[in-house]
Amino acid sequence: MEFHELAVPGFVFLIGLLVGSFLNVCIYRLPRNESLVWPRSHCPKCKQPVEVLDNIPLLSFVLLRGRCRHCRGRISSRYPLVELLNALGYLLIFEMFGVGLSSAIDALFFSALLVVTFIDFEHQIIPDVITLPGMLAGLIASSTILPPGFLNSAIGLLGGGGLFYVVAALGHLILRRDAMGGGDIKLIAMIGAFLGWRAMLLTILLGSLAGTCFGVFLILFRGAKRETLLLPFGSFLALGAVVSLLYGSDILIWYMRLGRIR
Repeated sequence: MEFHELAVPGFVFLIGLLVGSFLNVCIYRLPRNESLVWPRSHCPKCKQPVEVLDNIPLLSFVLLRGRCRHCRGRISSRYPLVELLNALGYLLIFEMFGVGLSSAIDALFFSALLVVTFIDFEHQIIPDVITLPGMLAGLIASSTILPPGFLNSAIGLLGGGGLFYVVAALGHLILRRDAMGGGDIKLIAMIGAFLGWRAMLLTILLGSLAGTCFGVFLILFRGAKRETLLLPFGSFLALGAVVSLLYGSDILIWYMRLGRIR
């Protein structure tokens, strides 16, 4: 493979790492309602600012052996994991869909889902600062650049949000408890805006399946109680959305062919 064939994937991977470093800031600060720009990055234990050379994605974690230079406190493995996942996600998107504005938007959508995944998994919240602008951004992008188109996107936004709202209302009415969080409602609306209504429905199916499997695993092997088990459904919706983004068309075509065979 020649140099120019490696240059573009290498550049995309590098951009993914750099953006992933910023995503770590979002994941840490958004649930705490802290500014994303001030103060500069610092150790959460000793509060010492992180030097520029100690803030290189992946490499600094390895060189520092996962510890703060000042207090030697452990640095969470989430930091290199998010950077690596974002870079690999960018690389996969551009390899599958090519270099272009549409792929760049898909990459930003992927990054937003990555932030949602880690925040919801740790804090069981989905920040409105991601989903509310995301709905509008998805609707505009789908109406102008992305494949779904305005009508498909609008149905996905309203249909997904409306469906989850009804589920939440019925759960509160019948079960007398919250069956669906407001963050999940806004998240599926954002996903529908970016991917359209078909991929939105596929996202719900895949997210529910992944969440069910994870819940069963916790009950069988971690001793979790079914009555008190709380799952970060937004994280599984985000996973379903990523699969739908990358492979949704193939899955839907496979399903339609399966229906013809029957």
